[in-house]
Amino acid sequence: MKNKFLGYFVLIVTLFYGCNKQKDQFEGPDLNDLYGPFQIMESFKCSVDSVDFSSGQQAFFTAKTSKMVDWEIHIKGLSTGAEKILTGKSKIIDISNSLWKGSTTTLPMFNAEWCAISLIFPTEHDTLLDSVKVIAPKINNGCLVTDFESGVNSGWTTFIQSGANMSFQISNAVSVPQGNNYYNMAGTVNWDWLIGLIEFPSTAIGNAHYPLSTNPNNEYFNVMVWGEPGITNALLLFQFREDDNNNGTFESTTEDEYDYQLPVNWTGWKLISLKYADLVTLVNGAPGVPKGNKVHNPDKLLRVSVLHLANPTTGFSKTKMDYLIFTQNSPLEP
Repeated sequence: MKNKFLGYFVLIVTLFYGCNKQKDQFEGPDLNDLYGPFQIMESFKCSVDSVDFSSGQQAFFTAKTSKMVDWEIHIKGLSTGAEKILTGKSKIIDISNSLWKGSTTTLPMFNAEWCAISLIFPTEHDTLLDSVKVIAPKINNGCLVTDFESGVNSGWTTFIQSGANMSFQISNAVSVPQGNNYYNMAGTVNWDWLIGLIEFPSTAIGNAHYPLSTNPNNEYFNVMVWGEPGITNALLLFQFREDDNNNGTFESTTEDEYDYQLPVNWTGWKLISLKYADLVTLVNGAPGVPKGNKVHNPDKLLRVSVLHLANPTTGFSKTKMDYLIFTQNSPLEP
């Protein structure tokens, strides 16, 4: 009888702790997050009043809500129109999920300017506001081909057809994605695909070759390209010529040239980033065989050329470009 009583006791204790354990291990959404009222528990604010991204400073944002919720932080440059968007889902916004290092989500890039900041909740009506002053924009590490800020470099080479409405020049007539200037390319050529070209030899920046690594998987070429509203025939051809034998010149019959052809079929500014290892040799727009050692050697890159092309039957063509830069290990984060 005593043993039977002891067995019942053990069974009851086991069931009791088993039920509590299941309760403690309950996995599922917090009912408050599903049905609880939404409230702002701690107001929204930026961690600093001003920030100098050029010196490595950063900013982050803080806020707290009563339940888990989707949120978006929009940072808008009041002078440039640049915008950075941070998103998340949490009750707490802090440095772990809202760090801003000065980059932009949509071009243009930020400049020295005041920025309006808004915290919005897509499923709620509340919008919280703040502001921050950018003292200086962030500095992008890499090998800068040009940003057109210093005018025309005497080391560049240009060719412009004698067509109609030709305009190959540095300008700032429309919004600029970086700095104050961009390069405009426009014209009508009804007998040839080539409208004009510009070439950037490494000697124009004081180097025998572009100062890149030997690993083509680590090098990225970046350029910002403008799609002119209503213009759909613009075609850019980027050429990368290597000095395989290190004699300081490009020999077209015995050395490698790699290319990238870009139809400009959008409106506004767009960042284009190309991994050097992915470049191919093009012959009349079709893949061909390199004529040199057939190895991507970014450290032997001698010249970058940009050709503005358009089908001669399509009439006037126009585009712009800005901020040509090589970055290492990853594409440019503007």
